[in-house]
Amino acid sequence: MALISIIPDFYPTGDARLLARAEELKPALHHEIKEPIGAFKLKERYSSEKNDLVLHQLPHITMGKGENICLDFGEHLVGHVTLELSYSGSHPDAPAFLKLKFAENFRELSENSQEYAGWLSRSWIQEEYVHVDVLPARLTLPRRYAFRYLKITMMDTSPKYKLLVKHAECMTETAAETGRAKLLQTGDKKLDRIYAVSLKTLADCMQEVFEDGPKRDRRLWTGDFRLQALTNYVSFRNYDLVKRCLYLFGGSRFPDGRVSACLFTKPTVEADDTYLMDYSLMYVVALEEYLQETGDEEALNDLYDIAMQQVEYAVRQCGPDDVVNEQAVKDTFIDWGDDLEKTACAQGVLIFALRYALRLARRKNDWSQANWLRQRQESLRKAACQHFWEEEKECFVSNGQISEASQIWMVLADVAEPEKAEKAMRKALILQEGPGIQTPYLHHYYVMALLRAGLREEAIAHLKNYWGGMLDAGADTFWECWDGKDPDRSPYGGSVVNSYCHAWSCTPAYIMERYLFSTNDSED
Repeated sequence: MALISIIPDFYPTGDARLLARAEELKPALHHEIKEPIGAFKLKERYSSEKNDLVLHQLPHITMGKGENICLDFGEHLVGHVTLELSYSGSHPDAPAFLKLKFAENFRELSENSQEYAGWLSRSWIQEEYVHVDVLPARLTLPRRYAFRYLKITMMDTSPKYKLLVKHAECMTETAAETGRAKLLQTGDKKLDRIYAVSLKTLADCMQEVFEDGPKRDRRLWTGDFRLQALTNYVSFRNYDLVKRCLYLFGGSRFPDGRVSACLFTKPTVEADDTYLMDYSLMYVVALEEYLQETGDEEALNDLYDIAMQQVEYAVRQCGPDDVVNEQAVKDTFIDWGDDLEKTACAQGVLIFALRYALRLARRKNDWSQANWLRQRQESLRKAACQHFWEEEKECFVSNGQISEASQIWMVLADVAEPEKAEKAMRKALILQEGPGIQTPYLHHYYVMALLRAGLREEAIAHLKNYWGGMLDAGADTFWECWDGKDPDRSPYGGSVVNSYCHAWSCTPAYIMERYLFSTNDSED
């Protein structure tokens, strides 16, 4: 178990003016009716074997006790479901007792949620038990679901009648204007498909905020948000949604001014009592990148001081040797996995963020702050090079551990000159031992570090291997975690709660558009 924070009597501070501005920026959601494109029955309740049904015959296919019908909507959807139910036989003399199971991919249909024993709440599992007292009925489910498949199981009924599913539809929801995004044509079919699925992943996570996953959490997380915003800039270009999220983070914070790792937005906006130093620093990065795209002076004036608070707090977590202290490392996410030594990573993220903070200070004409930031950036960079670079191993070593993560963040922070950066990333390419990379979140930064080290072909190969591997495994949207050698991997103790449409997985479109196949160069 990791990253659970419970602070007794936690009361975040609220800035009414910033929250009011965020409310003004709330997007209108776009809706579309989607219907199933296929249907089948599972041979057994938790079987992966199926018998296909002819879709146009669905309204005439009866379902008795213990039987199921699965509807395939053909693509990942986020929205509200309505079922039109009827019966065959005698007049119903008992309620129809149904189990509805929503699945983002096919393998979820055969997972038995009763076997889940992980540490994340099982209340996130998309299953409902419903009694329908009167048939025929039009059943509109109150909750929003993220799914491609819907399994309807008749748990119990009367022997006098059988159930008919006459019609099913989903009213989708997204803040993305999908018509604004154009698909990239690279000449490589796999890369083109990766690009398209990246945009679909982002669109389904774009709701009233940039959600981390529409199935589970449904929250605004700082680290995910930064990556979503980048992909949004090359696709749907919903700048108001980015601005709204920046104001939400600024409008509800820790009492000492720190930006929370995530926010709740309902029933009211409230910062979660989870602080991650690297995520709070990504707020600084995201603000500067938003200003690069828009030149929004209002946002600069309203949020500049908040951004500087995040940097100043993080810098105070450095010791006399200009290396981040134990508490800073403890407060840093980087990636799932308890065995990752994060000191070099935390140092690298801080130096990386100082680059963006310095740009903010220059935009603001805050030359005193800019001078301080430049000095701190240089002193932390020199300390990192002295503390973590080992010449004989030709890579960065974090308290005895060599990991891809350490190479990634030292390279992205420009700690070493280009020759050393290339050596570090070539070391990362061949590592066989160590904690490895657990999530698409760090895989994104891995690709960016390869590009920063000048390894373009290796970056393309990794995109095709990692995100393409999800496609080969049947992905309609990109997943929260993926390991081709262990498809059941979950950071939560059971894959039944994994998210199969997840914000931090959406960035291949951004990488391809800005760095690989576009004539428009962009700084990271």
